[in-house]
Order: sequence, then C-alpha cells, then structure tokens
Amino acid sequence: MISSPSQKRIEKIPLSEQLNQGSESALTRYQTKVLGDTRLLPFLKYELLTFLLSDLTGAIGYLLRKKFYPSLFKEIGVGAIFGKGITLRCPSRIALGKYVAIDDNGLLDASGVTSGITLGDNVIVSRNCVIQSKTAAVTIGIKTDIGCNTIISSSGGISIGNSVLIAGNCYIGGGRYIHARLDVPMMEQGVYTKGPVVIGDDVWIGAGAIVLDGVQIGKGCVVGAGAVVTKNLPDYAVAAGVPATIKKIRSEEDTANAIAQ
Repeated sequence: MISSPSQKRIEKIPLSEQLNQGSESALTRYQTKVLGDTRLLPFLKYELLTFLLSDLTGAIGYLLRKKFYPSLFKEIGVGAIFGKGITLRCPSRIALGKYVAIDDNGLLDASGVTSGITLGDNVIVSRNCVIQSKTAAVTIGIKTDIGCNTIISSSGGISIGNSVLIAGNCYIGGGRYIHARLDVPMMEQGVYTKGPVVIGDDVWIGAGAIVLDGVQIGKGCVVGAGAVVTKNLPDYAVAAGVPATIKKIRSEEDTANAIAQ
C-alpha cells in the first residue's frame, strides 16, 4: 500500500497488453516494443542485423557484430564488443561509451522510457545479465564491472557510479506490488516504487546481494554476499546480513595497516 510521499505509483501497461491489445497491427505493436519506432528502414536494419548476426559464433560473429551493431545505438564509443545471443530492445535509446563489453546472452531493454540506458567507458556486462529501464533511466559509470546473471531493473531510476564491482547473481532496483486488498490479485493492484537506487563510486557488491529501490549506497562501501540492502549506507560502510546492517566503517587506519603489511 502506498502510504508515504516518497513512494510513487508506477503507471505501466502489462507486456501482454502491449503485445496483444490495441487497434494497431501486431507488426506495429512489435515495432513499438522492440524499437520504439515504426519507420520501415530502421525496422528492416534491426531485423536483418539481429537475425543474421545475433547467434553467429566464433571470430566471424564477433567481428561482424563489432562492425555493424554500433549503427543500432543512440551513441557508441570506439572498441565496443558484443557477445552472441544478445537481445536489444530500443537500442536507439541506449548510449555506450568506449570499450564497453557486453557478453553472451544478455538483455539491454530500453523500451520503457526514452531516457533509456547509458553505460560509461570500459563497462563490462558479463553473461546472462539483464539491464532494463522499465519506467525510469539506468546510468552506469566508467570501469564498472557487472557479474554474470545480475539483474538491474529500473522502476524509480538507477544510477551506478564509477569503478563499481557487482558480483554475479545480484539484483538491483525493481518495484513493489500493491497488496492491500484480498479480493483482487496482487498483480492487478498496481506497482509502486520507493524511489531511485543510487550507488556511489568504488563500491563492491558481493555475490547474490539485493539492493532494493529507494536505497542510496555511499562511496567506497562493501556489501556482503547474499545481503539485502533496504536502507541507505554511508560512505565506506561495510554491511552484511538480511536485512543488511553496518558492521564497520572503512578508515584511513585500515589503509595504513594494509600498506604496512
């Protein structure tokens, strides 16, 4: 139930309705969802490139995707690398910096909002990752490394800083189902968010950790494996547990001791 001014109801149309209802043709609905554009030439280019190159293995697939995929994106720097089996939705709303690497079988989905997804220079997105700007933008800073099977799903906005380490199987963001009524299925009561996720620079998030919407994680924090972060963490906090609690604050003394060793 939405009870705080900081909580915002999310207005979104279920995917089944987007693809199956409305006066438009099935093809037009598909184009809108996948490209955000109903023009013929962009559609033909997208279909041709993804059909021919998406699952092409080996060096040939690697080199052809590296050459031709950049034309699909809003902006892209030099040296981008694309693995096989990548799904792109509305790539014209996705901006990639220099030397970005997207590994096999990932999903970059910017179909929710025009502000889309921005990945900074030297970002690495490992295998099977999902990055979605469902109803708000995703911005990821330079040199951030995202481990395999991680899901970054933005309902209220997600901003991840520079040089952030995100281990495998993490979940960041998302929204929450309204569940006040017993006579209506929860999936039909609507969705809300507690606000954006903001992760500062030089943060390490351990394997399997969950960072919920509305949470801010300060610079230099360490989040333990399997932790569930439900509240803000100050700079240099080390947190673990379910829900995550602060175990210590990293300090200059820690630096001095590490150098001494």
